[in-house]
Amino acid sequence: MNSGSSAGAALIGLDLGGTKIAAALVGAEGTVLARHTRPTPAGSGAEAVLDALAAAAAEVDPGRRASALGIAAAGVIDPRTGRVTSATDSIGGWAGTALAAGLADRTGLPVACDNDVRATAGPELAALDPEHGSLLFAAIGTGVGGAVAVDGRMLHGAAGIAGHLGHVPSPQAAGLPCTCGATGHLEVIASGPAITAHYRRLTHATADRLETVAARAAQGDADAVHAITTGAVAAGQALGGLANTLGPDRVVVTGGVPRIGALYTDALAAAFAAELMPPLRGLTPRGPLLGADAAVLGAAALTASLPLHHPGALR
Repeated sequence: MNSGSSAGAALIGLDLGGTKIAAALVGAEGTVLARHTRPTPAGSGAEAVLDALAAAAAEVDPGRRASALGIAAAGVIDPRTGRVTSATDSIGGWAGTALAAGLADRTGLPVACDNDVRATAGPELAALDPEHGSLLFAAIGTGVGGAVAVDGRMLHGAAGIAGHLGHVPSPQAAGLPCTCGATGHLEVIASGPAITAHYRRLTHATADRLETVAARAAQGDADAVHAITTGAVAAGQALGGLANTLGPDRVVVTGGVPRIGALYTDALAAAFAAELMPPLRGLTPRGPLLGADAAVLGAAALTASLPLHHPGALR
């Protein structure tokens, strides 16, 4: 195992989610040369997922131009061991998977791996001061994920768990059970499914998804407005407290929940600002710099900064 891929060579970036695998062949200048997507066989077990990842890599690089592969994956990922240390049941049997070794053996390429949110945050960190830039990155969608970088360095922490912002305590979530086994965590009040569930608790009405709640809020449904702004305020307060702790130069909020519009983002920004210590006043949450390719580009970039796990290496 060593760090760093060959300079100037093409790279493969893979983004693994619970429903979709995205793959890209990335050229030396960061240009996406080829793309491919396929469903994640999430219910078929870890071996089937690794097979699908390898097939996606082969699809974007039929000429075998790539010198290394980086993967951004769902779950708690430890880049040093290359393993999935913890995961929800969105991918069956995913926890404990030897992700890097399994992909290296299947593709014949050295592999670097990391959590999907940290990988996506990598290009955001690269845009800051390379030695001193600090970043707080939150992805709020089906869950609440995050990444933290301080003084130019992405933090991974014990077992790769650093940045899991959804599991900080939140007053608005008091008593609500979290998927991690604890109670009262941010994810169970601020994620998309959590906001929807909160609306159902308030009204006992049927609502299948966040967009339904957002549409009702736009029509003046006070309970829908309350559910959305409660989630937004909870996220804003948590991020503001973390900003005071970490001193970021930039705070990024992305994911499906912020896309519902100003009702959510304005409430989050106001709650965030109310928490800030004086030296940070003026810091505001921003949208991401990159679009749909952020995760695969960030995944490919992992090969330059994280340990590479080679095919056939002693495990």
